[in-house]
Amino acid sequence: MQVIGCLAQHNVVTYTLVFFAALITTIMLVPVATWLSRRWDVLAVPGGRRQHAGLIPKLGGVALMGGLATAVALIYLLIPPDTPDDARRLQGVALGTIVFFIGGIIDDRWELSAKWQFAIQFVGAVVAIGHIVFIEVFTNPFAGTAVWEIFPLNLLFRVENDLIWMWRPLALLFTLFWIVGMINAVNMLDGLDGLAAGVGTIAAVMFAWHGYKLGQTAVVAFPLALAGALLGFLVFNFAPAKIFLGSAGAYILGYQLATLSILSPAKLSTALLVLAVPILDVAWQIASRIRRGQNPFQGDRGHLHFRLSDGGLPTRQIVLGYYAVSLAFGLTAILLPNGLLKIGVLVGLTAVVFAILIWLGQRQKIKH
Repeated sequence: MQVIGCLAQHNVVTYTLVFFAALITTIMLVPVATWLSRRWDVLAVPGGRRQHAGLIPKLGGVALMGGLATAVALIYLLIPPDTPDDARRLQGVALGTIVFFIGGIIDDRWELSAKWQFAIQFVGAVVAIGHIVFIEVFTNPFAGTAVWEIFPLNLLFRVENDLIWMWRPLALLFTLFWIVGMINAVNMLDGLDGLAAGVGTIAAVMFAWHGYKLGQTAVVAFPLALAGALLGFLVFNFAPAKIFLGSAGAYILGYQLATLSILSPAKLSTALLVLAVPILDVAWQIASRIRRGQNPFQGDRGHLHFRLSDGGLPTRQIVLGYYAVSLAFGLTAILLPNGLLKIGVLVGLTAVVFAILIWLGQRQKIKH
């Protein structure tokens, strides 16, 4: 018991070092990112979906990547992976992050078309999948029932004890959809000062807590590194923002959240609950744009946070409200012992979010 206690204490010290290495490095690199933004003329101009004041640097991804890289290097020095498979997966997360950083910087600098943005996202997702970061097994919320024996579910899923195994081709396709979808959800969420970075921080802390409960020594450090880097960035990004994430920062954040949520069983439910509001909002907006004959991935001010802002709510109140909801449902995901209860909470939240979006849509029609 004394040895276990010493190991646990050692891990906590290491986690603290990783977190603060990411935090401090990011804070130190924000002025560098700001200088580069102005030097390369990579500045966000007011207008369209963005209604900020003045020209804002948008190479925040440089600072975020620097903080993450420093912390990850420290992780590799101090914490050996729990298994060879974990080592390969964590390597995939790191390599994919580099792909998205480079692709995001190119997009920030030259504003790529949607086709090339999706190409970058596809390549980064394939890097993860090639390092066995894919969603193949999840906890069975219907244990003890015959739900998964229904044809054709029994051809696509295999039930073993309390786990459900997905047919491999379906698992790879679903993972591709999950990673690309999460990146675009974060990109669309990044519309108000501090919103995406703050929600991402909460999600990363929840992933770390979840991994710690499952005894995943090395895996825990990665979301802590992300949380530290995001918190350091938030010092400059919270309203009124002095710098934006840009494509590089949004890509990195979305990819990290997508892949880190895969690295242990049951984290998907945590991700779905913590990020439920932005995910549901994005799904709603994509469906609405398709129904209106518009490009589903063309940004506009139809998202929930923009509607609340256009309705007169201050940015800080909206952002803090999102934080509160994400934190509440993240705690729900971790503390609720029953998978069916989590599904029930998610279904209830889905109904509430859609009801709010419908109500806001009707109000907008009446005004026009």
